Amino acid sequence: MADDHIRYDILAQEALRGVMRKVLTEVARTGLPGNHHFFITFVTNAPGVRISSRLRERYPDQMTIVIQYQYWDLKVTETGFEIGLSFSDIPEKLEIPFSAVRGFYDPSVSFELEFDVKSEAEIEDVPVTALPSVEADAAPKATPARKKAPAADKAAAKPTTGDEEEPDADGKSAEVVSLDSFRKK
Repeated sequence: MADDHIRYDILAQEALRGVMRKVLTEVARTGLPGNHHFFITFVTNAPGVRISSRLRERYPDQMTIVIQYQYWDLKVTETGFEIGLSFSDIPEKLEIPFSAVRGFYDPSVSFELEFDVKSEAEIEDVPVTALPSVEADAAPKATPARKKAPAADKAAAKPTTGDEEEPDADGKSAEVVSLDSFRKK
């Protein structure tokens, strides 16, 4: 089989996440039309997911929420959404990046989307050698400006200039390069 250098699989997933983003944006603006309602399944340990420790303990891997009758403060951004829901009569605020969503289902019209999602553990297990190599002269000297990061990312993010070097076990050093420099804008 030929190598897919264009990565149609990733492009298709991004386009379908755009469908979900557009639908949720419209619902945030005007409310749910007709009998429409949504089941959204997301990976609770995916990067950027913000839920209470109570919910994280109860749902350590994935969780399905229902957006139908009782929800509030639905806010949609380019990267994800925030919503208020009640669990056992306890109000909770959830912040879910679109990249954490595994499934989106509207049973009123039998419309379903499924996505590939990586948890934080899977992302941490990716070997550094899997990243594309960059010539030293072509490497960015400063981290490019990023779009506003979710609050969870801000707490975990350490600003880098791209010039820091940390020695490894052999005493050699490696240049720190932001992954954002490899993403298409």
